[in-house]
Amino acid sequence: MKVKEIYQFLDNLSPFEMQENWDNSGLLVGSLDNEIDKIYISLDLDLELVESLEENSLIITHHPLIFKALKSLVPISYSQKIAIKLIQKNINLISMHTNFDKTHLNRFVMSEVLGFSEYSEDGFVLSASCDFEFNEFINLVKNKLNIDLTNVVKCHNKITSFSLTTGSGMSLLGDIKTDIFLTGDIKYHEAMEAKARNISLMDITHYESEKFFVEALYKELNEFQKFAIIRNSTNPFKRL
Repeated sequence: MKVKEIYQFLDNLSPFEMQENWDNSGLLVGSLDNEIDKIYISLDLDLELVESLEENSLIITHHPLIFKALKSLVPISYSQKIAIKLIQKNINLISMHTNFDKTHLNRFVMSEVLGFSEYSEDGFVLSASCDFEFNEFINLVKNKLNIDLTNVVKCHNKITSFSLTTGSGMSLLGDIKTDIFLTGDIKYHEAMEAKARNISLMDITHYESEKFFVEALYKELNEFQKFAIIRNSTNPFKRL
């Protein structure tokens, strides 16, 4: 099997042209003509994960390893170290980031993980109606995403509607019309802005909200499933 076969399949599944203009999805390391026997799927890459991969394979990640042009390949930074190791092991890398967010990941988390099959969609923001006490809703989401601790901004005692953007979505706060917004990477001043707008927040963290990429993609691989191995990267954060 050549890389181009899976690349074309992925491009039909979630067209790379749909990615945001700042994104860098697509084939990042390797060649479309390379022969592979195994396909790995992971949210991200880390050195331990790359060490465990077999040579002459393909790994598909959600987050691109390279966002900006590399001026050298000296093993100093995260991206440089991993790119060198991938090349040494002849491992090809395809990333599916904002294109897959739009076509699959947000929908998968909303319906398959949180259990809300009826929702509206506006770009990266999905919204649904509900009827919960504030703490009841927070605990529901924590259980579904397997989150032990989280930061919240409480502006409502009852939650009758919510919005979801996996990953880092606070730049979309101005588009939120629901009682509470679920997203990750929430900063202090962003929380202050949300409170001023009377929008409750729940930080579902970047990793915990997007780790479902591997399940969402694996589900869609069809005839390629028999070649696919899930090897998710490790969350660099530890809660103590």
